[in-house]
Amino acid sequence: MQRRVLIAEDDPNMGSLLEENLRMAGYETLLAVDGADARRLFASEAIDLCILDAMMPKKDGFQVAREIRELDPTAAFIFLTAKNTLMDKTQGFNVGCDDYVTKPFEVHELLLRINAIMERTAGPRLHRAPLIQLGRLTLDLRSRSLMLGKQRVELTEKEVRILQILGSHPNEVVTRTELLERVWGKDDPFHSKSLDVYLTRIRKHLRFDPGVVLHNVHGRGYRLVVSAV
Repeated sequence: MQRRVLIAEDDPNMGSLLEENLRMAGYETLLAVDGADARRLFASEAIDLCILDAMMPKKDGFQVAREIRELDPTAAFIFLTAKNTLMDKTQGFNVGCDDYVTKPFEVHELLLRINAIMERTAGPRLHRAPLIQLGRLTLDLRSRSLMLGKQRVELTEKEVRILQILGSHPNEVVTRTELLERVWGKDDPFHSKSLDVYLTRIRKHLRFDPGVVLHNVHGRGYRLVVSAV
């Protein structure tokens, strides 16, 4: 299946250039001409990566990025923009971008960056509905909470992302490397220790439903076992 890239760019010449080069590189593309259109397309289509211009009509790229994060905490996106001050870049990374590329740019370099992110996030597209059912538990991506009836547990962003990945593959093994690379962007000892902490917290959160259990699969990774309700 072709990986799909959403390009949010109000300059028609730049939009056409990006679409042409991405298609030649084997990607499927969708083009949004303003921030509101970008948000609409992301909410309605299966998107693997977003390329966002920071300066767009209706909604700027930073606002679109925040709204994309609400729809899918694991979404991958790159800012491609003429805004090149340290403050601009800081704002971009603070909203969770995977990369920040300033104009003018080399198309080949941009493709290398896109390919690197695509390889890191390879796998089936994640469930993007705001609610994910895990047995009798409901994972609410927007409010970052896990619910069972009137019981509600607030989650951190990392806990939501880990549970979303595991919950998108119920009863299947997800490797430790995949979790590290999709949540932190790298597999190293520091983040590996952090993952152990978050997995311990998640197991405590899941205790409300004995039918949902997170198992270690020795030498392979983790399996979120979800019993039929």
